[in-house]
Amino acid sequence: MGNFIEKFSLEGKVALVTGASYGIGFAIATAYAEAGATIVFNDIKQELVDKGLASYAEKGIKAHGYVCDVTDENAVAAMVAQITEEVGPIDILVNNAGIIKRIPMVEMSAKDFRQVVDIDLNGPFIVSKAVLPSMMERRKGKIINICSMMSELGRETVSAYAAAKGGLKMLTKNIASEYGEYNIQCNGIGPGYIATPQTAPLREIQPDGSRHPFDQFIVAKTPAARWGNAEDLQGPAVFLASEASDFVNGLILYVDGGILAYIGKQPG
Repeated sequence: MGNFIEKFSLEGKVALVTGASYGIGFAIATAYAEAGATIVFNDIKQELVDKGLASYAEKGIKAHGYVCDVTDENAVAAMVAQITEEVGPIDILVNNAGIIKRIPMVEMSAKDFRQVVDIDLNGPFIVSKAVLPSMMERRKGKIINICSMMSELGRETVSAYAAAKGGLKMLTKNIASEYGEYNIQCNGIGPGYIATPQTAPLREIQPDGSRHPFDQFIVAKTPAARWGNAEDLQGPAVFLASEASDFVNGLILYVDGGILAYIGKQPG
């Protein structure tokens, strides 16, 4: 029994989680630390990196933070070289950094569209490309892309995000296809609607005591009848980073409470 459980251990591994100063990335990195990994993360500003370091320290985690823009190929290559030198070669990469701009497509500028695609799709390509050679040389590695239900579904105002996340799903499958022979596994996690500070306004109780309309909509569309929380992503993320998933490759694991499986309630 002990040997089987050990397959889920991340002891001795170095995990880079991009954009993990807070939110989903922070929750995943925290779980990795509890499973034994050394945590490395980046963010776009020193102020965010410092906040992240303080949050990890509060949990008793010694994390290593770097300022880096994931869309800057040279900066990413330099960061990966620095991490390798200061902490060790990267065993696990989680491409978590991302943005969303909720703008109707006909009102969205091409510049805004490009920015979302640049961060949410080109970023994972650039960071994956930077860590792959060392993984290939060592013949082992795990890459986990934070996809979305928008890798499968469309919705009003998220054309750029859905296009980027759909592309990230296929980049995941392609990395798995191209580098699986090196014992590198690349999978994705597609979170459902997660209760975070950013979505808090959508869950506020209305003045008449009713739930916010969007809150009602999500709960009605989710068989679990609730929003997810960041902790719901921790188990799947540890599984996909561990030896327990060594023959799982090119999969997008949707952690959505069943939304994608459900047609929805009949109006009554």
